[in-house]
Amino acid sequence: MNESETIRRILKESKTIAVVGLSDKPDRDSYKVAKYLKQNGYQIIPINPNLSEWEGEKAYASLKDIPSGIRIDVVDIFRRSEFVLGIVDDAIQVRAKAVWMQLEVVNEEAARKAEAAGLLVVMDRCMKIEHSRMIDSHLFI
Repeated sequence: MNESETIRRILKESKTIAVVGLSDKPDRDSYKVAKYLKQNGYQIIPINPNLSEWEGEKAYASLKDIPSGIRIDVVDIFRRSEFVLGIVDDAIQVRAKAVWMQLEVVNEEAARKAEAAGLLVVMDRCMKIEHSRMIDSHLFI
């Protein structure tokens, strides 16, 4: 599957997105992207040890703190590249279906590990931009 197909599949099939590094500051990219995704029908699970909630959604300190009954489709990562491997380990442990590393977040080792565990992987792309592009190109039909 090429990257465009992977992106399309993730955005079409996913419902629940755990956003790692989600900020409560409206000027931050993580906030803007999560808000956009929420407005477009996705359930957002905020992951930030410094938040108790975000936009009415309960926040968790880490992926491992999310109750086991909550299914995570995508782990959207807004952390520096050197922290991604540990996040991918957690994503594998909680049985996420995909990991998405936002713009300028690149970790080839983490990507290989996620793919080897059966997760779909997108790296150095923005979910908001890609979702908007799909809508503009009528790829959600």
